[in-house]
Amino acid sequence: MNEIVNDRELRSFNYVQLLGRLVGLTLMVLSIYFCGIMLKWVINNKQSQIVVPTPSEITAQYRERQLACLARNIYFEAGSEPFEGKVAVAQVTINRANAQGFPDDLCQVVYQKNVIYQKVVCQFSWYCDRESTSRILHKEVYDQSMEVAKKVLLEGFRLPSLTEALYYHADYVNPGWQRQRITKIGRHIFYK
Repeated sequence: MNEIVNDRELRSFNYVQLLGRLVGLTLMVLSIYFCGIMLKWVINNKQSQIVVPTPSEITAQYRERQLACLARNIYFEAGSEPFEGKVAVAQVTINRANAQGFPDDLCQVVYQKNVIYQKVVCQFSWYCDRESTSRILHKEVYDQSMEVAKKVLLEGFRLPSLTEALYYHADYVNPGWQRQRITKIGRHIFYK
């Protein structure tokens, strides 16, 4: 008789334990879902706060900020690339600012984040790597990147083959894109 009571207690305990686990799992899934919604809201609202001036309102301060964003992107994305590789990265950044589906401002393009399957994805991988966003370690390479940024942004220097390039990746990764390949420059492969 005592064994029957213990068996009943054991079965009811397992149901209670199972119910507790299901409630915990449900709460965890709901919290992840709502965190994703909040993260998407924060990203969208932060980007909408950046004011993009019209061409007649562009100031020296605004242009310097664009140059700094572009030079930083060149530095982290193509610092070890040859001149053409640095120009190519700058040109893709500018092409995106001029294309539909991307922000109109260079800094917004450089620092753009998207939420895909509740994961934050940066348009340029270095920006998601917090260690690399804080310091310029090689001043000479940064100075070269700034010179390229000036040449491309202020002087309009372009590589003719990349007029439609909006995407690229390093040659040692395969993202499986179904985009039209344009060319390879240095360690990067460029796409429309």
